[in-house]
Amino acid sequence: MKKFIPLSVPNLKGKELEYITHAVETEWVSTGGPYVNEFEEKIAEYVKAKGAVSCQNGTSGLHIALLVSGIIFGDEVIVPTLTFIAAVNPVKYIGAEPIFMDCDDSLTMDADKLLEFCETECSFIKGQLINGQSKKWIKAVLVVHVFGNMTDMEKIMAVADRFNLKVIEDATEAIGTYFTEGKYNGKYAGTIGTIGVYSFNGNKIITTGGGGMIVSDDEELLKKAKHLITQAKSDELFYTHDEIGYNYRMTNLQAAMGLAQLEQLEDFIKIKEINYKLYKEKIEEIPGLSIMNFNNNIRANYWFYALKCDNEYPLNRDEIIHYLTSKNIQSRPIWGLISEQKPYKNCQTYKIEKAKYYLDHVVNIPCSTNLLKKDLLYVIECLKDPC
Repeated sequence: MKKFIPLSVPNLKGKELEYITHAVETEWVSTGGPYVNEFEEKIAEYVKAKGAVSCQNGTSGLHIALLVSGIIFGDEVIVPTLTFIAAVNPVKYIGAEPIFMDCDDSLTMDADKLLEFCETECSFIKGQLINGQSKKWIKAVLVVHVFGNMTDMEKIMAVADRFNLKVIEDATEAIGTYFTEGKYNGKYAGTIGTIGVYSFNGNKIITTGGGGMIVSDDEELLKKAKHLITQAKSDELFYTHDEIGYNYRMTNLQAAMGLAQLEQLEDFIKIKEINYKLYKEKIEEIPGLSIMNFNNNIRANYWFYALKCDNEYPLNRDEIIHYLTSKNIQSRPIWGLISEQKPYKNCQTYKIEKAKYYLDHVVNIPCSTNLLKKDLLYVIECLKDPC
């Protein structure tokens, strides 16, 4: 039997053990310690943001990002339906309501439909975008840079500016992705809107096991975020707390690993791009299959590869996944649409069309940075002859 080829696993061949060992030897293993501050500084420097605040994971980061952006109970937030549910759950944590938007062919939020919704389904009254259906104030749009691709931020920000919306960037999959042309040339995913969030989960391009990071150019928002993440402690010595806070701080051990991973990020992206191009060249020779493009105006981080199957291919989405499993290759379908999940079935949606198509036609295939060329060729060979 061919060796197991996982979907996406960490690459820990840098200084992870050295830095973690140092953290253990100096006994800084919890949320205090020098690696946490250094990791925050290095992330902010890398993405050219004014500052960064570490947290336990991307979900906690989004929760805090919404809170410091002024989203409160009863507000509404426009969100994508095609993403991981962790992007939307924090909206409900604070008692706000999501409105689900369709994706475009980049799998990210359809900015044209967003504009159409704001113009035709809402009223803009005294600086507030009021939902015509619920009569509630829509305060923000939360965009997700899916698989390391980039949402059309020029259009998103234009809509946000026109209708006074906060923009929260879920860049949990897109650290290292940036625009190479246009208004935001040189700007990294997560640094264009009001506030951005990264994830360092075990399957991300760099990992701390868990962990996340909030970034912004608004230093007051970052100060507020750090305050909330560290239990809203207004007096360190006497344990005085001035509001409800959260135990969301990253540990020194996680940050030690994160620093070692960040040192390798650009090398990881190069590997991801090489593997993506090999997949794309070979798979597009197979009738009915293609690898979905990353936008041509960005330097992508190429985190996940999206295999698209059409009717010409002899297997459908589910059959491809089962077939690859039989060949010891891990794959997965794209996420189930959040607006169709049980907790969200009664939420408002707007013209969900393309997301439904891609749900039925996209499979993620192995993309780890430690895959060998022979592993990639084996995946391709299996896809060539599925009978």
